Amino acid sequence: MISYVSVRYEDRPRGRVAFVAIENERKLNAASSPVMTALTELFHGLAADLALRAVVLTGSGERAFIGGADIDEMSGLSGPVEARAFISRVHEVCQAIRATPAPVIARINGWCLGAGLEIAAACDLRLCADTAMLGMPEVKLGLPSVVEAALLPSLIGWGRTRRILYTGETFTAADALAWGLVEDIHPPAALDDAVEALLAQLFEAEPRAVQIQKALMQRWEELPMSGAIAAGIEAFEDAWTTSEPADAMAAFRARRRAAKAVHPPPPRRR
Repeated sequence: MISYVSVRYEDRPRGRVAFVAIENERKLNAASSPVMTALTELFHGLAADLALRAVVLTGSGERAFIGGADIDEMSGLSGPVEARAFISRVHEVCQAIRATPAPVIARINGWCLGAGLEIAAACDLRLCADTAMLGMPEVKLGLPSVVEAALLPSLIGWGRTRRILYTGETFTAADALAWGLVEDIHPPAALDDAVEALLAQLFEAEPRAVQIQKALMQRWEELPMSGAIAAGIEAFEDAWTTSEPADAMAAFRARRRAAKAVHPPPPRRR
């Protein structure tokens, strides 16, 4: 049986990290139906793992994160019904990623096109090799860019979204960084170190607070300002249903007292 997706877990002092790789290197990790089904099922399982602090998603090999939807499969679609089923699978992957409580980091290591860029946009954070190329080339294949391409305007603005969707042009990792599509770019050899540095920062935060924050930010995407503020009040209240805030603030105050004992403030002048 072919394995289209692999996952490796690392248990660390403050929780667990899942490293997920799409295993379709021969076809630039193209998003075929078997790949998308496997990825969706995996993320449904990850969503149930309450010990999970972060997920890192990448493509196998060095050439591609996800080189797009599988054109060989799409060219064989018989008509609107099969087309709807195929594109719905792209959305299901993106929705499964967004529904995972832990932050998902896209480790973009090469070509990131079409469905691949939609999946990257569905992730919470994106770190990119400086050699990567990105784009939404669907219009060059007679198709619109759809489903989670709808996330792009909030990331890069309507003007740039129109440009890349109307022209189908590819753009560089440096462009993606300048536009705010990715959080950082690095030489390929330094990409894993950058991922580790970001994971270390995530592990400094309290786990449930991060999960509540992720869910709240997704609500913000669909709410007017008054509703977003009201949702934030609910989220703040929800945070206090466990001892996490009290414990974290007690630990912070203890560290502050210890620091003052080692380095007492100078005496106040009269």
